[in-house]
Amino acid sequence: MNEKSAKQQTQAAKPEVPEFCIGDLAVYPAHGVGRIEAIETKMVNGEEHDFYIMKILENGMVIMIPTWNVASVGLRGIIDEEEIPKIYAAMQTDRVPSPESQTWNRRYREYMDKIKTGSLFDVAEVYRDLFLLKMTKDLSFGERKLYDTAQVLLVKELSTAKNTSEEKIISEIESLFTVDN
Repeated sequence: MNEKSAKQQTQAAKPEVPEFCIGDLAVYPAHGVGRIEAIETKMVNGEEHDFYIMKILENGMVIMIPTWNVASVGLRGIIDEEEIPKIYAAMQTDRVPSPESQTWNRRYREYMDKIKTGSLFDVAEVYRDLFLLKMTKDLSFGERKLYDTAQVLLVKELSTAKNTSEEKIISEIESLFTVDN
C-alpha cells in the first residue's frame, strides 16, 4: 500500500510535458522565442518519431525537437503577462556579490549555465548582474556577448508576452536600474 502511494505521488510530481500546435510560440533555452512551424514524422534508426519544427524569431534558425524530448530540452511556452512583474522584481533584488577574486571565465560559466536552464528568471538575473557589473568596469569579450544574449532573450520574450515593442521593454528594463531606492 505504501509503495503504491509513493508511486502515485511520484507520478503526480512529474512536470506536465507541454504540447504545442503549429503556430504556437515557445521558448527554446539559450535560443529564445520561436514559432512551431510544423510537426513532422521522420524515420530515425528504423523508428518513426514526431518532431516539432521550430523557427527562432530572432535569427531564423530552424530547430527540430523530438516531441518525446520536449521536457528534457526545456522547451516551454511563453511566460504569462502576469509573471512579468515578478521578472522585474527579480531584476531589482540585490545581486549576490561574487568574490572579487572570481575570474571572468568562472563568472561566464556560471552565467552560461543559468541561460541554458531556459528560465526567464535566471536570464533576468544574468542580465541584472552583468548590467550592474558593466556600470563599474569593462566587461570581458565573453561577458559582453553573454550580456547581449541575455538582453535579446529577455526583451524578445517580454515583448512577446506583453504584445508590445522591444524598444518599450528595453526602456522599462533600463528604468529598473535608474530609479533611486
